[in-house]
Amino acid sequence: MTGTRIAALGHYQPAKVLTNHDLAELVDTDDAWITSRVGIRTRHIGGPDEPVDELAAHAAGKALATAGLTPDDIDLVLVATSTAIDRSPNTAARVAARLGMTSPATMDLNVVCAGFTHALATADHAVRAGGSRRALVIGADKMSDVADWTDRTTCVLVGDGAGAAIVEAVDDEAPGDMRGIGPVLWGSVPEMRHAVRIEGTPPRFAQEGQSVYRWATQQLPALARQACERSGIGPEELAGVVLHQANLRIIEPLAAKIGAVNAIVARDVVDSGNTSAASIPLALAKLVERGELASGAPVLLFGFGGNLSYAGQVVRVP
Repeated sequence: MTGTRIAALGHYQPAKVLTNHDLAELVDTDDAWITSRVGIRTRHIGGPDEPVDELAAHAAGKALATAGLTPDDIDLVLVATSTAIDRSPNTAARVAARLGMTSPATMDLNVVCAGFTHALATADHAVRAGGSRRALVIGADKMSDVADWTDRTTCVLVGDGAGAAIVEAVDDEAPGDMRGIGPVLWGSVPEMRHAVRIEGTPPRFAQEGQSVYRWATQQLPALARQACERSGIGPEELAGVVLHQANLRIIEPLAAKIGAVNAIVARDVVDSGNTSAASIPLALAKLVERGELASGAPVLLFGFGGNLSYAGQVVRVP
C-alpha cells in the first residue's frame, strides 16, 4: 500500500481582531472573567463580505505556495466546516473555483470541531486506496455567523479562520519519519449529541460547557493514548500536541494526562478563540511557521466537540 504525508500547511485569519475589552462593550463580561474561565484574550472576526469559502481559499493558497504546487496538482478537495451558509455548491467546490482548479473531486465534511482530523483521515484513506494522488484538506469555520452575541457564555468563545494541509502519497518503503499520517482513532458519543449544537433558524451555536469539560478531561486522555499506540509512538516521544482549541483549561491539563511530557502544546486558543474545524490546522500551521516544531517530528492531533465526535492521529511535521 501507498503511505501518505502532509506536504505543506497554510493558515488564514480575518484582519479584524475582537478583544475581551471589546466584548465587554457588547455583553455583561470582562477580561478577567473570560481569561479565568477559558483563557481567551483575542479572536479574529470575519466581515459580512468574507464567507467561509474565502477564508478556506486563502489558507489553501498558502499551503499550495509553501509546497510549490499549482491548483491543478490537486485532485481531491475536502473541507471540514459546519458554518457555511450556502448548501450548494458545497464549500469545497467554491474553494476549487476560487483557486481555478479544473476537475477535482470536492466534498464537505460536517463533524464540527473534530472536522479537520476526520477530513485528514479521509484524505489519508483516499490516497492510500489509490482514489487520489494529492488532496487538499481544509478546516474552515466562521463561528461569528452562528454566535449568539447576547449570550456571554458562548459568544466570548468564538473566532473565525481556516487552516489547510496538502496530503500526498509517499512510498511505503520510506523511513518512518517520512510516512507522515498515522492511523486514525475516531468515534462518537451519541448520548451526548446535545452537548454542542449549531441548530435553529437562524442557526445558533450553543453548548453544555460543563458536560464537554468533564468528558474531555476524563475520557479524552485514554483515547489520545490509543491514537499514539496505533502509530507506534509513545506519548513521551511526541514533539507536539495539538488538541481542538476549545478552552485553555481543557488543553493544558490534558497534555500532562496523556503523558506528553516532552511535547510543545498548542495554545492558539488564547489568540484565536474557538475556531471549530479550523482550530487544529490553524494552530499546527502557526507552530510550524514559527519553527517550534522540526520537520519529521511526531505530533498528536486530536479533535473533539460537536455530536459529540472525536478523531485523532499522529502526524509528522512537513
